[in-house]
Amino acid sequence: MQVFIIGTDTGVGKTLICSWLCLKTGYDYYKPIQTGPERDTAAVLDIAGVQVHMESYYYKTPVSPHLAAAIEQVEIDISNIQVPDSANLIIEGSGGVLVPLNRTQFIIDLVRRVGLPVILVASSRLGTINHTLLTLEALRARHVNVLGVIINGPLNQGNADAISYYGGVEVLAQFDFIDNVNRYKIGTVMLTPSLQHIFQQQ
Repeated sequence: MQVFIIGTDTGVGKTLICSWLCLKTGYDYYKPIQTGPERDTAAVLDIAGVQVHMESYYYKTPVSPHLAAAIEQVEIDISNIQVPDSANLIIEGSGGVLVPLNRTQFIIDLVRRVGLPVILVASSRLGTINHTLLTLEALRARHVNVLGVIINGPLNQGNADAISYYGGVEVLAQFDFIDNVNRYKIGTVMLTPSLQHIFQQQ
């Protein structure tokens, strides 16, 4: 199975969740577009130790992909992004779904192009209900198959219940805050039955 991991925003923990899922499932990892000096591909490799596929586009400036590309006087062309031929693959998006990639396209257009089901990563912090519901609305308006939501951060059952109820979506897991993240600590967090069911599909 191949699945696209996207977030409600930048900094909600997509790479952490991808590292966890890769570690627990052995799935390959691929991030098509990376900006900034700290490469998420290296972080996932360090924590999960799985096969990682290099980015299709990488820019050093830690800004939105369309700006990072413009600084280097190039433009991102999503038709050049080829999903690795891997039966079991986790793909990580960049930022939120309406992060611009060029003058006319956004992350959500890349999601639509690859045609894979999505798991949405949301933060547990204040404001997450609004951010998550807006992201779900954008995905559904474009007929993207959403498998569910993973909430990352200090546990907040009220937010989880609200997202599930108002968003009409399953909260697949609540990933509690981990201080000083490392392979061992992440490895102690077990997949929920819902996630086990998703990633056992071949």
